[in-house]
Amino acid sequence: MEKLIIKGSQSDSQLLIGESFKEFKSYLPNKQVIVLMDDKVKKLYGTYFNNYHIIEIGQTEKVKNLTTVDYILGQLLKLGADRNVFLLAVGGGIVCDILGFVASIYLRGVDFGFISSTLLSQVDASVGGKNGVNYSGFKNMVGVFNQPKFVICDSSMLKTLDTDDLYSGFAEIVKHTLIADAQMFSQLEQNYNKALNLDENFINKLVLNSVNIKSQIVNKDEKEKGERRKLNLGHTYGHAVEKVLGISHGKAVSIGIVMAAKLSLSKKTITEQDYNRVINLLKSLNLPVSISEKHTEILDALIMDKKREGDNIHFVLMNGIGDVSIELISIEELRKIKL
Repeated sequence: MEKLIIKGSQSDSQLLIGESFKEFKSYLPNKQVIVLMDDKVKKLYGTYFNNYHIIEIGQTEKVKNLTTVDYILGQLLKLGADRNVFLLAVGGGIVCDILGFVASIYLRGVDFGFISSTLLSQVDASVGGKNGVNYSGFKNMVGVFNQPKFVICDSSMLKTLDTDDLYSGFAEIVKHTLIADAQMFSQLEQNYNKALNLDENFINKLVLNSVNIKSQIVNKDEKEKGERRKLNLGHTYGHAVEKVLGISHGKAVSIGIVMAAKLSLSKKTITEQDYNRVINLLKSLNLPVSISEKHTEILDALIMDKKREGDNIHFVLMNGIGDVSIELISIEELRKIKL
């Protein structure tokens, strides 16, 4: 088991990679604990949490909204939860995002932790202190920065994932290697079959590497004033793709990475060889690299992005494999790039 620490402005967060989720009790405080999980996770793991009250919600992005937040707040009031309560999310990124947001606003903030059950959540969504929900169809428009007390990342939980959820995590792993680790990008090129087959040692290595990259960036810039914007590689365009086409987060991020790679190629910040390496790795991991529809609608959706400044948007470009930079790009310039 590996432990990393993210130092937040309000509290520190322990990231526990390779820890068994069954050891969660040793990380809980001695006070009332209330658990949030979706219906699928409850069927798989609910018996391990029978000693605690479980608030159950549905799955998919459709529940990641203020209506669900209102429901959870109502349940907390019914249970008499006071400021000493500890809230525990067991599940993927959606459950963790929602619970982190609820914990941050309930009674002006209570402590919380995550047991991350998906690859996407382990390498990205549950790490870094971003908590929020969607609003009016736009991703994460309402939210806060606040660190969980701990995040448990147990690779054994990944064996229950369907392929779409698994691929979503691979998109984020590729993103992290493109940001800061050319060597790991090469290892993933050579060992993508191990990743697809959930080889435990290799998966733990990938999760640890991603979490390490993200934690180092977050420790420098918790609230996304500068350095942390690098973590948006593939997400600026990807979020708009997700909204308009309704595809999964990982597939949308993959398309977003391709957009970033094509824009970088047009600006000559990456070579054609590196561009092809990016495309080929995404294909090897069964991720999409093109879309054939609604490019104009996707760009229109970018206008509502949180990273927009006037007619420009903060966009992450590649400077080769393992290095990125942030530039203000006009929406019109993006319209010229075809996927």
